[in-house]
Formats: sequence, C-alpha cells, structure tokens
Amino acid sequence: MKDIKKRLLAHDWQHATAQLNDHGYTLLKGMLGKEECDSLINAYQADDTYRKTIVMERYRFGKGEYKYFQYPLPELITTIRETVYPFIAPVANKWMEVLNITQRYPATHTALKEHCHANGQTKPTILILKYCQDGFNTLHQDLYGDIYFPMQLVVFLNEPEEDYTGGEFVLTEQIPRAQSKANVLRPQRGDMLIFTTNFRPVKGSKGYYRVNMKHGVSPVHTGNRHTLGIIFHDALS
Repeated sequence: MKDIKKRLLAHDWQHATAQLNDHGYTLLKGMLGKEECDSLINAYQADDTYRKTIVMERYRFGKGEYKYFQYPLPELITTIRETVYPFIAPVANKWMEVLNITQRYPATHTALKEHCHANGQTKPTILILKYCQDGFNTLHQDLYGDIYFPMQLVVFLNEPEEDYTGGEFVLTEQIPRAQSKANVLRPQRGDMLIFTTNFRPVKGSKGYYRVNMKHGVSPVHTGNRHTLGIIFHDALS
C-alpha cells in the first residue's frame, strides 16, 4: 500500500484545499491504477468482505446495488482514509469556524473513528456501488448519525465511454433564496473525487453563509459502472 500512500502524499494539497473552498469538491487524477480498480471490482462477489447489501430500488434510492464493507477493512481502503483525512480535516475545521459552528474535528482519522465509536457509531460506512444499464442514484447526503465528517470521497473504478456510457456524477448546491446549481462530472478510471457531504461555507456581502449540497448519479445508458465510496465517519450499530 506504499504506492497509493506515496501518490496521495505527492498530490498538490494546497490546490485541492483551494478547490474545496471555492467549489466544494476537488479531483485527484489517476490515484489508482487499472489493476487496483479491477481488483476492487472483482472482489464485489466476495463472501467475507461485506456486512450488508442494499438493493436500491427497495428503498427508492435509485436503481442499482451497493455493499458495505465490514471491519477490518482492506488495507488499501484504510491507507486512503488515514492518508487523505489529515489534509482535509483543517479545511473542515475552518468551515466550522467561519460558520460559527462549535464542532471541531481531530487531526487524525484514528481519533475521529474513536470519537464515533464512543458515541455508538461503530459500523464502517465504506461501500462499493454497482450500476448496470438504467441504473442511477437519487440526490442524497451520507450522514449516518449525529457525528459526521463534512467531506467524503469516491474512487471511480471503470472507464467512461469504454465500460459504460451515461452515469455522470452529479453534485448540487442549494443556495439560499435561489435556484439550485448542478455540477456534472465525468472522472476517469482511477480518479478520486473529494466532495462536500452536507454543506459548505460561501462568502457573501454580509459574511459567510451555508450552501447545502447533495450528490447522486445520472442514469447509466450502457455497460456497468462501479465506484468505491469512502466516508470518514462510521455509522450507528
């Protein structure tokens, strides 16, 4: 797992911070190679890796399927969570500060996880999602409990236009007293997108205000689309 840690540490986090502050998301290109992506896809049918399977139509979440990993997580996923978190925790804390919210986040992911577990949130929220033709995901937020980190990430495991068509990642912003704005993104295989889970601050003429955000996936036209969702907080038991 040294390779993925090395790639992440070499990323321009100053630029990523600026993008998170300005847009609510940032794209890290080519973080995983094809073999790493294929390995995650091929493990989708493993019997001893996941704690729960969700058929999205059953809950009116969209059309598709996803599986939650169980602890202990695969080393690759743990490395990503523990390496990325310290770079974005200061961003989250700055957001809380400018919005006059008392919540603060610890410097390490281990400390965040311990805080979650002490408050009954002990289930891992890492998931792998699979969409076939016509599959989609409705706009939502991944909160899972009272304790939640305001950013999460998704790793794209298939190549658009080769493995599937359609299936764009959609991120919406609800600006107070205005129409919603939609950001439509088409990352490539191996790209990692860090984005806002719930809300982010935007500076206006009278100071900062909250912009609520949701994310989803537009309908897949052809092929299969897999993504790995990495959420930093754990869920209620």
